[in-house]
Amino acid sequence: MSHPKKPKLVQPILSILSSRWNEFWPSILEELKTVFGEAEFISEEIEFKETHYYDEELGTPIKRRILSFSKLISPEELVELKLFTYQLEQKYLRDNKRLFNLDPGILSYERLVLATFKEFTHRIYLRDGVWADLTLIFKNKKWVSLPWTYPDYKGETIQKILYEIRKRYKKKMADKYELVQG
Repeated sequence: MSHPKKPKLVQPILSILSSRWNEFWPSILEELKTVFGEAEFISEEIEFKETHYYDEELGTPIKRRILSFSKLISPEELVELKLFTYQLEQKYLRDNKRLFNLDPGILSYERLVLATFKEFTHRIYLRDGVWADLTLIFKNKKWVSLPWTYPDYKGETIQKILYEIRKRYKKKMADKYELVQG
């Protein structure tokens, strides 16, 4: 028989898409720190060319950065991360268009889950308009995409970054566990 138990802590991540980095970067890091904690990993800019979905709103050429943070969180905090990033997007609107797109997620040993406001067949409703999108699973020492995984998350560039973040997460969890045991 199984019994309720607390979930393991997870690694918050954030994907930022924009064509106007010079208008908010790196000053946005201070605002992100208030909820996410200190950024401990920041990827280089990655070209975003898998879709033109955001071109009209964000302009072109769109670049992505992926960040991870020092603070580990409980999985249910994903809702607060999504609501906070939505508020930031609204705060920085220019002519009723977003300056950037912020996609928070949580990474664990087994999976990457992104938060979204969009319902779809494979997404699980959490609360307050936020849905959880199981984006990737980690199996046999590599990230595995699913039929609905976003095209850019299927690619080697993002998966290498997520592999690095996962390595750092594993080290933090091992250190945390050692501190609890010791």
